[in-house]
Amino acid sequence: MAGLVVLGWVSSACSGDASDSPAAAPTTAVAGPSASTAGSGSAPASTAPAPTDLAAPRLGDDVFTVQPGTEQVAVLGGTPGAEVAVVRNGEVVASGTIDEQGSLLFRALVPGPGYALRTDEGETEPFEIADPADHPDADFYADQPLLPPGGFGYIATRDGTTLSANVLLPGPADAGPYPTVVEYSGYQPSDPGSAQLAEVYTSLGFAYVGVNMRGTGCSGGSFRYFETVQSLDGYDVIEAVAAQPWVQGNRVGMVGISYPGISQLFVAATQPPSLAAITPLSVIADTYRSTLYPGGILNTGFAARWGEERGEQARPYGQAWTRARADDGDRMCADNQLLRLQNPDQADEIASAAFYEPEAGDALAPATFVDRIEVPVFLAGAWQDEQTGGYFATMLDRFTSSPAVYLTLANGLHTESLSPPVFQRYVEFLQLYVAGAVPDMTVANEVAEVLAGVAFGVGSIPAFDDRFAGLDVDEALAAFEAEPRVRILVEQGGDPAYAPGTPTPTAVVEAAAWPVPGATEVRWYLADGGRLVPEAPSTADTDEYLADPEAVRATFYDGGGSSDIWRADTVYDWPVLAEGTGLGFTSEPLDRDVFLAGSGSLDLWIAADAADTDLEVTVTEVRPDGQEMYVQGGWLRASHRALDDGASSALRPVHTHLEADAAPLPDGELTPVRVEIFPFAHVFREGSRLRVTIDAPGGNRPVWSFDTISDGETVTVAHGGDTPSRVVLSEVADVEVPPELPACGAVRAQPCRPYEPASNGG
Repeated sequence: MAGLVVLGWVSSACSGDASDSPAAAPTTAVAGPSASTAGSGSAPASTAPAPTDLAAPRLGDDVFTVQPGTEQVAVLGGTPGAEVAVVRNGEVVASGTIDEQGSLLFRALVPGPGYALRTDEGETEPFEIADPADHPDADFYADQPLLPPGGFGYIATRDGTTLSANVLLPGPADAGPYPTVVEYSGYQPSDPGSAQLAEVYTSLGFAYVGVNMRGTGCSGGSFRYFETVQSLDGYDVIEAVAAQPWVQGNRVGMVGISYPGISQLFVAATQPPSLAAITPLSVIADTYRSTLYPGGILNTGFAARWGEERGEQARPYGQAWTRARADDGDRMCADNQLLRLQNPDQADEIASAAFYEPEAGDALAPATFVDRIEVPVFLAGAWQDEQTGGYFATMLDRFTSSPAVYLTLANGLHTESLSPPVFQRYVEFLQLYVAGAVPDMTVANEVAEVLAGVAFGVGSIPAFDDRFAGLDVDEALAAFEAEPRVRILVEQGGDPAYAPGTPTPTAVVEAAAWPVPGATEVRWYLADGGRLVPEAPSTADTDEYLADPEAVRATFYDGGGSSDIWRADTVYDWPVLAEGTGLGFTSEPLDRDVFLAGSGSLDLWIAADAADTDLEVTVTEVRPDGQEMYVQGGWLRASHRALDDGASSALRPVHTHLEADAAPLPDGELTPVRVEIFPFAHVFREGSRLRVTIDAPGGNRPVWSFDTISDGETVTVAHGGDTPSRVVLSEVADVEVPPELPACGAVRAQPCRPYEPASNGG
């Protein structure tokens, strides 16, 4: 274990019966134009022909392969430039031109029979487009000769597409079976040269299977961000892996952080029968609201860049290791590049999503379907996650069909979900729910030390106790399930017993659920002089600021590579509000410790001398030592202020973001808008003050930046009287924390700066 390297894992971040099952797809009848790109060397032993036979219609002199699938049909090996139409019962429903690789893909087809492809030379034989609800029977998965007991191979999906997979076992195949986990994403989990994370699981006694999504790596098909067929591929992967003789109990778990963490939510919602449990780490609740368009404002920093990178890596040989495999003779990897020119342009799709479209958006929002997950769940995430953000917590009460949901929530960064105080419970969960074994922390301690050193740059962490030593499996499981389901790590990085920034908390708060039962709404009202007061002022007043995004830098972290921010010694450069470019409102010193945990809302009355403006809200703690500590943020484009009244509450405004609901600000008229503050948990100690600032987007997040429309407009914020602007937050009572303030700069992802009042005095 001493040489384990793990940074690559995040860097880049109802069955029908047999008669209802889709026909296994047809396989290559004509080699694609790029098949010659495979090298002349002998093929690797793991390479084999595709598992089923594809239809190869001849229409005059035109020969091509037809590959029907779920909601789509592909043409392979056709004549570049040829026109092809999809007809159903004689009516043309789609058409397109075969690309230079001889391929064409039609998406979003209505499931059912009666389809054919038509060219100038005639029509193919009829075929059927499969329904997402129709799954192959078990026999389809029992015979997967392409998946080896160790090493690189392929998994066949229901439409004949093959997905590249890399299998690592903790010992010889004949010494199994082994408890098994699957990592599934569009990064490169099947690349044998990037299998460092696999060592974490094999060291713990698990077999590991890394699988590339369709259209990525050496996998076939075309890539589109989490389209339906991608989730169904995940179903097929789980069932195919579980059917292998080296898999213990023919049931598998899923693992992964960020992209492969998010993918678990999509796959588990398809309810693969052989899925034992999932462990999604550092995930999102909603592609639109979580990261891409928070508050309706495009995140041009991490989110847009990440999407564009996925598009680049999904192009033919977009991942360098795939070219090397093809050059070494892996013909299947070469042939699997043939549909890549049919990938939609990720940048175009991002730009076209400026407003929420429920049909498309709901399918990409795990919050809308996690209620269909029926297996145990271990989920962890951080409020200030610089990549996926803290919005994930808004869906945590929606896992209503899972028999057991364990949550570990913390302040911190993208890797916090694999920090030592999370890792112990994570390993215990995998050992109990996937391996069916009594948790043993012997190896977990070694792995945690390596993770802490590589990911966080620290050398000393607390050792894990073997909490279940002496119990049998049933007793250990019962004890684990009797514990509170939610753990909130408070002030992660601030524990004075360890070096500043070491990912250990000053306190742990346990709860039965999230939102925390018994939490109460607390309100502070905006008042003159930049004050936050507990009662609404009777007299109305206003303040103004210039919405100038040029007054602050895009982010407050500019140092090093993307992984450097996870280190314990990270240094932030968090700018104060420039004169006149924002407002601050600050409470009197608190007379007791106040633990705020949950979503929040800043309810404002505003006007602007422009038709629209972008609002950024930052919640901070002004400490008795004169330092101001970052807590959380929120955003809103004012024209997106329309609410989903049924989903909204006093603590959480839920905006529709529909184009039909968008409206300019009335000229010269004060208008109510509610800015959603992302979930957080933070203790404000006695003597500290709560502060809320309002300005144009920029400078209150690391890595995120915004395509703001703000351009120097003057924004008026009214408060008091008939315009009672206020902040509403959630307080949890009777929480004990150490009385000492943690050192500034130690608490992870919560930098400090000297407090300076805004131009309005707050």
